[in-house]
Amino acid sequence: MILRAISLLFLATLPLIAACGDSRSGPAPAAAVDAVPSASATPARRPNVPRVVVLGDSLTAGLGLDVEQSFPSLIQERLDREGHDYEVVNAGVSGDTSAGGLRRLEWALAEGHPKILIVALGGNDGLRGLPPEQLEANLASIIEQSQKRGLTVILAGMEAPPNFGADYTTRFRAVYPSLAARYKVRLLPFLLAGVAGDPALNQPDGVHPNPRGASIVADLVWRALQPELALTRGTTDR
Repeated sequence: MILRAISLLFLATLPLIAACGDSRSGPAPAAAVDAVPSASATPARRPNVPRVVVLGDSLTAGLGLDVEQSFPSLIQERLDREGHDYEVVNAGVSGDTSAGGLRRLEWALAEGHPKILIVALGGNDGLRGLPPEQLEANLASIIEQSQKRGLTVILAGMEAPPNFGADYTTRFRAVYPSLAARYKVRLLPFLLAGVAGDPALNQPDGVHPNPRGASIVADLVWRALQPELALTRGTTDR
């Protein structure tokens, strides 16, 4: 089911990829995956409370959605509703690869009191056919640097399209559980589980969730985040 969803997702992205040439020849511009570049972190509403930082790409940024419809905003609503005193920071940048996320990490964690980092990167690596070994090294560095700062890390997995072959898809998929086991972090196996490939849950580009799809993604992320809230509660005053 997941493989079929990824195949449909890839077919939907073909016009965007073709318009930008061979993605394997070098770093592709943001338009290869995202129609409109966007890059801004959610401004702090309560700078003195602990932060949940979501480091991602256009799926995190909420490309094509109103700000309040992005899954980080929906997570903030859930936290507020259930009485958890956390600030969610949307550090999603459209078109970003894992390398871009690594370069932005210090910026994303620089302000406030970050306690939990949700890493939702890799979709653009897969669409561009970048080496899974490179993806693994970048994500490993993000996790290591974050853990050295005392953050709890949640890793959200992605899937690669099938056009680069079964071996590439298998190696790409294996990166996420391997890192989760190595660094003992919580794994959300596939950020778009139940959403990818379903026209009713995606925008016309077939890639980015519509409001209904974003709500499902938020529920998936919430299930991974909720157990960590209690574990980090005792450290939020540090």
